[in-house]
Amino acid sequence: MTALSSSSPRATNRAAREARGEISPTRWSKARDVVAAYVGLTKPRVIELLLLTTVPVMFFAQRGVPPLGLVVATVVGGTLSAGSANALNCVYDRDIDEQMRRTRRRALPRHVVSPLAALVFGVTLMVLSTLALGVWVNWLSAWLSVAANAFYLFGYTMVLKRRTTQNIVWGGVAGCFPALIGWTAVTGSLSWAPVVLFGVVFLWTPPHTWALAMRYREDYARVDVPMLPVVRPARVVARQIVLYSYAMVLVSLLLWPVAGTGLLYPVAAVVLGAAFLVEAHLMLARSRHSDELTVVRPMRLFHWSNMYLSLLFVAVALDPLTRPLV
Repeated sequence: MTALSSSSPRATNRAAREARGEISPTRWSKARDVVAAYVGLTKPRVIELLLLTTVPVMFFAQRGVPPLGLVVATVVGGTLSAGSANALNCVYDRDIDEQMRRTRRRALPRHVVSPLAALVFGVTLMVLSTLALGVWVNWLSAWLSVAANAFYLFGYTMVLKRRTTQNIVWGGVAGCFPALIGWTAVTGSLSWAPVVLFGVVFLWTPPHTWALAMRYREDYARVDVPMLPVVRPARVVARQIVLYSYAMVLVSLLLWPVAGTGLLYPVAAVVLGAAFLVEAHLMLARSRHSDELTVVRPMRLFHWSNMYLSLLFVAVALDPLTRPLV
């Protein structure tokens, strides 16, 4: 214990001195920074959110606990797939990432990783993810992951993002595919239940992303990305968020009759949806008085949107496990 506690401050002080340029970084610290840069290219926090909509659907499709090996294979393949899409997005967007406060610390803007190396990394992950899902899960899930990546890279990143205020509405389709992949991983086919969950994520994406874009609208304006909060006042954005939120909640309730859920899921969908609508309406009310971020407080809705989706899909996973008890 003594040796461990005494080494930690020295390591911290050395890292700080390296950052200030007082001492040269060691070979180990350089390797650590490069590994961290490659991991950062995959955007781990985005991957977490995508997996959150994959694994619960596997439980729902299985009507219980799916085989552990299948879950692990799907998670590994899904992680590699999402990581490849995010890395390739970083390659294409490196010009604007360098100018935006939110993204300027990424690996490519800091020149820790070269664009060519990042491109090779992203393509390699895509090949590995396709093979992993195809061989260990099934080829329908593998091709769905390829379709999601292709749409995210070519549809959203290259075509929509810099050209239209509807960029995230249609570009968000790529983020809905994990619900389909989780279902097909278990069943080997598609049905209406995962399509409903696809719709929930599709309608959840604009409120979630627009709230974040309101917080960073100056960043997006600086690089001429026409996110809706950049080109329209806060009250207009908030009104759109309210409309999408109502549609999202209504679609979420469709899973009850379509899939024949127990009572746990619809109760959770109603309670969580009501809370989401209250937060959306509160933001709309605040936006009518001012465009200032301190007044509108869009990050309240952003953080709640993460909580909403997380808890809703937890309910999706738990519903078949609790059905005999409800």
